[in-house]
Amino acid sequence: MGTRPAELRRAITSVFEQEDADVEVVVVSNGAQLPEMPEGVTTVLLPENVGIPEGRNHGVKATDGDIILFLDDDGWYRSTDLARHVRERFAADTSLGALSFRIADPDGGPDQRRHVPRLRVGDSRESSVVTTFLGGACAIRRTAFEAGGGLPGDFFYAHEETDLAWRIMDAGYTIEYDADAVMYHPAVAPTRHENFYRLNARNRVWLARRNLPWPLAFAYLGTWVGLTVLRERDRAALRSWFAGFREGWREDAGPRTPIRWSTAWRMTRAGRPPVI
Repeated sequence: MGTRPAELRRAITSVFEQEDADVEVVVVSNGAQLPEMPEGVTTVLLPENVGIPEGRNHGVKATDGDIILFLDDDGWYRSTDLARHVRERFAADTSLGALSFRIADPDGGPDQRRHVPRLRVGDSRESSVVTTFLGGACAIRRTAFEAGGGLPGDFFYAHEETDLAWRIMDAGYTIEYDADAVMYHPAVAPTRHENFYRLNARNRVWLARRNLPWPLAFAYLGTWVGLTVLRERDRAALRSWFAGFREGWREDAGPRTPIRWSTAWRMTRAGRPPVI
């Protein structure tokens, strides 16, 4: 968005510092002016803010790599060995579709539980098979990205990674949380985003409508209505959430391609059935 030039420079530098890996860097300007870029950076200039998932889709189109890594401008890689580690993980397992990285607090605080994409978080330093990944801290095999149809651009923000993750799994790939693949990111609240509650609810409905067999879709949405009512005490936030929930039913969710029941069973075996 052009508001963090120093942080963007830090992120780019951390990528160029990767050792023993052929790295290509693409920076997407989502409707904003970019500062001067270092030599070797490809830029994609979008005339308006098309949202996080569609911006990333444009970035992918500008790359040639077999493995795609997404990195927000305020994040950076801690180790110069990360790209090599990622390359070796994908080379060793052709069924691996995506890796979700561990996000560490640069100030030394504990890892945030919400950054570990599994139902039973447990120890954030323990790797496992998962059913989704973190959009700004991940690596995806290009063939898996294409098999999943890319990120859902109309989502703008929230749950776009899960939408793609479910379709990647339905295409036969696996997804893992790799605690050894570490990036730094400041501890921030997701509610800092404008319209967080509305988009969170709308996209959750779209996620279910697009990807789940109807019995699972109704169970999934019923679970999240209950959890939201139990967790959220702010009335304004609840009003915004339920407005988004209604919007999710009224507006077009895009193509409906329900996952197979066998995929839902694989998710269940991985520790997170698609009802929560």
